[in-house]
Amino acid sequence: MDVNAHSYEAEQIQVLEGLEAVRRRPSMYIGSTDSRGLHQLFNEVVDNSIDEAMQGRCDLILVAINEDGSMTVTDDGGGIPVGVHPKTGKSAVETVLTRLHAGGKFGGEGSGYKVSGGLHGVGVACVNALSEWLVVEVKRNGKVHRQEYRRGKPMTELEIIGDARDTGTTITFKPDGEIFETIEFSVDTIVYRMREMAFLNKGVKLEFVDRRSGRSHTYQYEGGLISFVEHLNKNKDALHKDVIYLENTVDGCYVEVAIQYTDGYAENIYSFANNINTQEGGTHLSGFRAALTRTFNDYARRNKILKDNEENLTGEDVREGCTAVISVKIPEPQFEGQTKTKLGNSEMRGMVESVVTEHLGNYLEEHPADAKRIIEKSLAAARAREAARKARELTRRKSALEVSALPGKLADCSWTDAELCEIFIVEGDSAGGSAKQGRDRRFQAILPLRGKILNVEKARLDRMLANNEIRAMITAFGTGIGEEFDIEKARYGKVILMTDADVDGAHIRTLLLTFFFRYMRPLIEQGYVYVALPPLYGIKKGQSYHYAYDDDELEKILDKIGRQGTTLQRYKGLGEMNPDQLWETTMDPESRTILQLRLEDAIEADEVFTTLMGEKVEPRREFIEAHAKEVEYLDL
Repeated sequence: MDVNAHSYEAEQIQVLEGLEAVRRRPSMYIGSTDSRGLHQLFNEVVDNSIDEAMQGRCDLILVAINEDGSMTVTDDGGGIPVGVHPKTGKSAVETVLTRLHAGGKFGGEGSGYKVSGGLHGVGVACVNALSEWLVVEVKRNGKVHRQEYRRGKPMTELEIIGDARDTGTTITFKPDGEIFETIEFSVDTIVYRMREMAFLNKGVKLEFVDRRSGRSHTYQYEGGLISFVEHLNKNKDALHKDVIYLENTVDGCYVEVAIQYTDGYAENIYSFANNINTQEGGTHLSGFRAALTRTFNDYARRNKILKDNEENLTGEDVREGCTAVISVKIPEPQFEGQTKTKLGNSEMRGMVESVVTEHLGNYLEEHPADAKRIIEKSLAAARAREAARKARELTRRKSALEVSALPGKLADCSWTDAELCEIFIVEGDSAGGSAKQGRDRRFQAILPLRGKILNVEKARLDRMLANNEIRAMITAFGTGIGEEFDIEKARYGKVILMTDADVDGAHIRTLLLTFFFRYMRPLIEQGYVYVALPPLYGIKKGQSYHYAYDDDELEKILDKIGRQGTTLQRYKGLGEMNPDQLWETTMDPESRTILQLRLEDAIEADEVFTTLMGEKVEPRREFIEAHAKEVEYLDL
């Protein structure tokens, strides 16, 4: 053996200078290099502008996607300091753009920020490192200062290019195509985030323009969280007219909560810390939930709405139909990870709990009619929960020592490693028969559904669990539902919706996705759910067979093979395919096309599901009219 070939000496230790580490391992800093990571660049830059707004130094934030695909973010805040930094010998602008953990947000009381979302200090430096080019302009001290960068390295010195009567910062950057899988910004993703930030920072104006298409939006809400909850409930029927609004400052931490109950069955509670959407919750959300449950139970007992022989309402009961937004602003937030999706400050649980308990208790005493309506709804939820208990027992996954209770219609696979296994949800016995014959029995399971499942947007848990098709899915997946959901118990690594490419198939997919979103959301959040894309056409010419997935592909195939002597079949349903055709086009991992579903914005998803599947017809009609022109292939 050649010892030298495997030697490990001091000179082989690599030291990555400056922002080189970010370019070498971008996912460590922004989570990924896909579309999510790309939009994290936008978040990092705009969060700095929002931090200025939280200090009361900024009233206007402008975001533009330019014709070349670059992005410009401008604010009228104080502007990045331009003086020479005593430790680096470079301007403060260059220091924050080229050094990780350099910023004005680490020093507590003596820093430039009382609260901020850009806690980790790697934000704008990461954006610079992962951009093909970046230009910064700062208005400060009566002058306009400008500096250019390329892939994180300064191309010019910070120079004065003119006079300024106001202050602010403008950053324009072009994401690096060498780093990212896509450098195409999603307008919808950006405007949803901007609207969210406008709700969270009352009075601040956020303007967006796409200079390629001319699309523009302006968001400004004087009502803040009240406007946010009203927006979330705009397509729902509220149990009480006014949004319950609570706010207080405790030990330098600001707590703000808005609550409104609707006649729906799903809870929609969103939490934020320093304007960061804490999608995984955290201590502030735990404090809110505990206070909500205790306050309603205490009121119900005091006012004899709950009888002495009745059990307390559970958290699940009192949150049914609850729409709420919790926003806290903290000097020293502790987030889990760079993507900041969970708040860890232990003191926030007690602070939020005390604020909500006191103010919500006062509200209920002052509004007894509203309080009674909400508690009666919670009592109905409790009765439904008890009625659902026996039905739920039937859907729980049996342990390895018990006899399996998997549904009889399920054609299970033989492998037991969940990561390697996949289940196809198929509509109808015809397609189910073809799928069962065409599958690879080792790792592919088939669950045929008879007809359309229940619309869970309009039904409570007990009625939902009485639906045979839904019970079959819950049992087959093995994860449980709602608060009992456990992704670790998933029996399959992929749940693939394989419905017909027609209007009925699309409706069934929407019903299934509504169920997943409301009761098995982690399946979507963690990328377990896929949609199969079966072909629309089969084209036979001689001994050769081709498949087309849309009309454009059909035309290309016909142009290539010639139209003379071809036989064209339009598949109206999966059951029209032979098992071997279904395997080759839709089920074979080597040749199929499946679309992984991701949950980029839970708030927007909730709005869409409520619009499409809720009780109100008018918002649904308006949605269809607004988006009809965006449909390219109706069958898909």
